[in-house]
Amino acid sequence: MTIEQLKDTITAAGCVGAGGAGFPSAVKLAQGADALVINAAECEPLLYSDYMLMKQHLEEVAAGAEYVMEATGISHGYLGVKEHTAHRLSLEDGQAISAHVTVKCLPNVYPMGDEIILIYQTLGRIVPPGQLPITVGVIVYNSETLWNICHAVRHSRPVTQKWVTVGGKVSQPFVVKVPIGTPVKELMKQYAVTVPDDCVMIDGGPAMGPIINPEQAVITKTTKGLLILPKTIPAISSKLATERTVRTHASANCCQCSLCTDMCPRALIGYPLRPHKIVRNSLPLMQQHPENFTEASVCCGCGVCELTACCQGISPRGVYQQVKGLLAKAKLRYEHKGELRADPDRDYRMLPSERFMQRIGVAPFDTGIPTYIEDAWQPKCIHLPLRQHIGAPATPAVKVGQTVAVGDLVAAANGMISANIHSSVNGCVTAVTDTEIVIQVQA
Repeated sequence: MTIEQLKDTITAAGCVGAGGAGFPSAVKLAQGADALVINAAECEPLLYSDYMLMKQHLEEVAAGAEYVMEATGISHGYLGVKEHTAHRLSLEDGQAISAHVTVKCLPNVYPMGDEIILIYQTLGRIVPPGQLPITVGVIVYNSETLWNICHAVRHSRPVTQKWVTVGGKVSQPFVVKVPIGTPVKELMKQYAVTVPDDCVMIDGGPAMGPIINPEQAVITKTTKGLLILPKTIPAISSKLATERTVRTHASANCCQCSLCTDMCPRALIGYPLRPHKIVRNSLPLMQQHPENFTEASVCCGCGVCELTACCQGISPRGVYQQVKGLLAKAKLRYEHKGELRADPDRDYRMLPSERFMQRIGVAPFDTGIPTYIEDAWQPKCIHLPLRQHIGAPATPAVKVGQTVAVGDLVAAANGMISANIHSSVNGCVTAVTDTEIVIQVQA
């Protein structure tokens, strides 16, 4: 299969990054790469979706990788898994899982799933700030993305299902595969899960995932986990702070210890991030001269500075997020010049996963490997957002009253940075709006 044929196949299937922001998968395919890295690090605590997928279908993940390598001419691929995950899957460092893919065991540290950190840990290459992995000859795909690519190539099957971890403050955490577009409230009702008044629900991991309203949210192509966590733990209380509180607290309380910079994962591989300096600047100064703060654009938002490093309860991450907004309005981005070198003390400053879980307050909810539910349950209706990916929203391709089957195209990609959307159920279209398509399930 040629690279163009593979691009066409996975574009038609609507494949996007299943483990992050939803970057259209076909756009990553390019000549000139010599390594494929499979991101199976399952970066954040309490998430087990990738683990369960690999336990059930590792051969299909590896097959997806082989299709990508064949098309791009890459000779070797690496399955990047943390040491504890490798142990649970009975895998060893250097073990072959297919003809051209071997296991790369990663240390149990956070945030190992950050694409930039993953590439450095796996290959020793530093992606220049603001650039894509292809600039250092690497293509990175999440394990679930490759599972989707495998099914797109083998069976011409589009992306219609999602592997989701339901965990946190629940009686029994579990991983389930559900139709994309499933309303979260129906999923919770089906499995008798409730959100107590003193808790919130997170879409994703506890450190980086946003708080969502379970009454309105739906499962999308990028949903990895639904975590129910107390409002009082550090991971959640930091998310509840207002922008004004973040800004004023940062400028007034920094003790200038610089530990946030010393522990910043990207700063440790040479990135120009200095969170201890950003918090000391006033918002008016940033608003007047955003060009002086463009390094904020290369912060990955992992939260190590806020949730572990700072002893004053300051959120450098929150300040960086506000500056990113100013940079976006001014259409500014960081432009790297010069050589990048990792800090020689990096290995001693990385943050162990166990310690991180304790610091952010989620350790009590890590009760072991969740149950896997093999279930054919379907919701009564699905809501398919037209934007489940980075880029332009898809354009509806169906009308109200139209009957659709699983896999039918219901919204078409609107340009190169966009993605097709397919029905995940058999049913009838009951609504088409500027933001979503609603389909009533038929028995």
